[in-house]
Amino acid sequence: MTTTDSESLRAAADERRGRNGGSRKDPGRRERIARAAIGVVAERGIEKVTHRAVAAAAGVPLGSTTYHFATLDDLLAMALRQAAQDNVAELREWAEGMDSGVDLPAVLTDLVLRYLGPERERTVVEHELYVAALHRPALRSASTEWDAALRDLFTAYTDEVSGKMLAAVFCGLLWQGVVREPLPDRDEIEMIFRRAIGGNCSG
Repeated sequence: MTTTDSESLRAAADERRGRNGGSRKDPGRRERIARAAIGVVAERGIEKVTHRAVAAAAGVPLGSTTYHFATLDDLLAMALRQAAQDNVAELREWAEGMDSGVDLPAVLTDLVLRYLGPERERTVVEHELYVAALHRPALRSASTEWDAALRDLFTAYTDEVSGKMLAAVFCGLLWQGVVREPLPDRDEIEMIFRRAIGGNCSG
């Protein structure tokens, strides 16, 4: 056993022994670790995520990450769920702030341009986590949950079939935008949304 392995085991044991008292003092630790993992993905890329790097970013002992997340896939799955929850919560807040007679294609265009402009880095990280599900089965349920939440959000403004289509268009534009140079212009994006929505918007 290496010194690093021994340190990890001791840290995990210390975490288990202190769990009853420590978790009450720091109930948000699991979420903080997940958010730190998102930050590490942003900084280093998903292939360089380690328990040690995430523990350092979260400001917790190494044993905390291995206690809460036995494998890196477990940790990345939680990071993906956290990113999805944050994203969907933000979208719901955005939707609740819209007027009933809003021009939906126009505001969706604004949203896409925001995610590909000022919030591009976060969008890239979220997509890195999402695409990791291709080779990491543990992440697939989290990616599916994200898809379902987006579909439900858009369905609230159209009908079921149109909501599914709109979610696919929205995600497709973001996928293209994070790798495409130059970015699609506003007129192009808005035209796509108008064609997709057609007369199905419920206002």
